[in-house]
Amino acid sequence: MKNGFLAFALTLHFAFSVSAAQAPALSVDSSASVPPDYIVGAGDVLEISVWKEDGLTKQTLVRPDGGITFPLIGELAAGGLTVRQIKSEIAKRLSEFFAEPEVSVAVINLNHKIYVVGRVNKPGEFVTPNQVSVMQALSMAGGLTPFADDDDIKIIRRIGEKEVALPFDYDEVANGNALEQDILLQRGDVVVVP
Repeated sequence: MKNGFLAFALTLHFAFSVSAAQAPALSVDSSASVPPDYIVGAGDVLEISVWKEDGLTKQTLVRPDGGITFPLIGELAAGGLTVRQIKSEIAKRLSEFFAEPEVSVAVINLNHKIYVVGRVNKPGEFVTPNQVSVMQALSMAGGLTPFADDDDIKIIRRIGEKEVALPFDYDEVANGNALEQDILLQRGDVVVVP
């Protein structure tokens, strides 16, 4: 009986290992969920293509300095621009080489980091495939601890050269009130739970 159970367990283990190894890798198609005003930043991966120009299709990583490189136009400062602005700038630069180039730009991988600190069960840095709300971020951090001051949560956001603190009252939002406080977090936002 013991040997039969061991053989059965090994067979199951082997079957799951083989099926997991043969399963195709999942990729996040974040381009479908990127809002039109999404601001591209370092670590994002863009797919850029020009219609009827096979040599002008490229996936490119946005470097830490915000720059990308694309054939014929060279360097482009993409960090801090929206996808629409990047598309427009590439089309403008390519118009020196082609009449009315049709440019497509998609974000195929986001590097959207947010931070949750303070009295949550799993504080830390979270990389998300798309923008998340404050409630979603708190859920990712394992929820509030029993001693959290849930009506005095702050979202620290850098705007230009200064930081601002946005208020968030967990109880109000959880009860369906003041839902405007449950904003979408931007890259680099810090949720502070006192």
